[in-house]
Amino acid sequence: MDFTTLTIEALKALASLVGNYGLAIILLTVVIRLAMWPLNVSQQRSMKMMQNLQPKIKAIQDRYKSDPQKMQQKLMEFYKEHKFNPMGGCLPLLIQLPIFILLYSALMSPQFIQIAGDTSLGFLSRLDTTLRATAGRSYDGTFGVSQGDTFTLGKTATVYLPDETLENVKIKDPNKAVEIQGEFKPGENVDFKIDLDHLNLKFAQLDSIEKAEIAVTDMSNKEIENITFKKEGSVLAASVPTTVAERTFHWDVFILIALFALTMFASQKVMMSTQKPKDGALDPTQEAIQKSMGTFMPIMIIGTFVIIPIPAGVLLYLVTSNIIQILQTVIVNKQIDMEQERTKNIVTDSDIAGAKKIEPKE
Repeated sequence: MDFTTLTIEALKALASLVGNYGLAIILLTVVIRLAMWPLNVSQQRSMKMMQNLQPKIKAIQDRYKSDPQKMQQKLMEFYKEHKFNPMGGCLPLLIQLPIFILLYSALMSPQFIQIAGDTSLGFLSRLDTTLRATAGRSYDGTFGVSQGDTFTLGKTATVYLPDETLENVKIKDPNKAVEIQGEFKPGENVDFKIDLDHLNLKFAQLDSIEKAEIAVTDMSNKEIENITFKKEGSVLAASVPTTVAERTFHWDVFILIALFALTMFASQKVMMSTQKPKDGALDPTQEAIQKSMGTFMPIMIIGTFVIIPIPAGVLLYLVTSNIIQILQTVIVNKQIDMEQERTKNIVTDSDIAGAKKIEPKE
């Protein structure tokens, strides 16, 4: 079982608890963020320590700026002395990236689209909808297509032999198994062919195949049709009617993109406020970089999401993740500040040992 299937199975289990795949995505996000809570606490502690050590780090950099090699040596000694890892704050980001890719792959997969793609949640009409997508109705025997659409097969097929029916026959490399014969014109029948070698069967079984039922997905609009392929020589062939589908702008997805930008902007603002020294003094270069990142990063991501088709389900995960990130940053930062305040107020045994004893007056 691959990671995409495992993710979908996890969403199935959560959906059975909450009754909706959209809510299941939100719950999965909460579970992931809670599991990563210790790592994020470590990240914020690392950032807080970096903030406290910054004046001394800058002093070392200024002192040895004419000797970069010596500067690096002194910085390493300084980090070692204070048990500080300058890369410690990067680990949670590195872990979140594959999680995002995994969830993106799962929600874009034909398996998820088939079981939950048309799930609605609040103002969201479908979890598999992108900002601009063609509207095709699945399982009606006709593909709604646009020029340039590509197709992929499901992972298994139902194969009919003269004396038996084979269920769940594995298809090798389903993304490349199906080919379009002739010229593809929206509004006319599209002719598919599949080489028999893509079916995981014995040679004797391949020779006796009569037909096969396979789910075919239009990767542009995620429409799925169960197609019956008939054997013609060494291939399976099918001709499927198509209609011309116009691309539609989905405002519900646009709202999600806007919410993502707003929550990301808020998250960066909260993060920047926690990194400011208590005296308000901040290196001008660092401050300029933070302001630029806080302003341009959301704009860049919005532009990326407009160009690259991101499903509503993935955007729902990102928005939820940002909201949890904001809450977590505020909570953890307050905890760290309280710990540091308590540490300042603690009177140690060494302090007492070094104190002058005052005899009471008689």
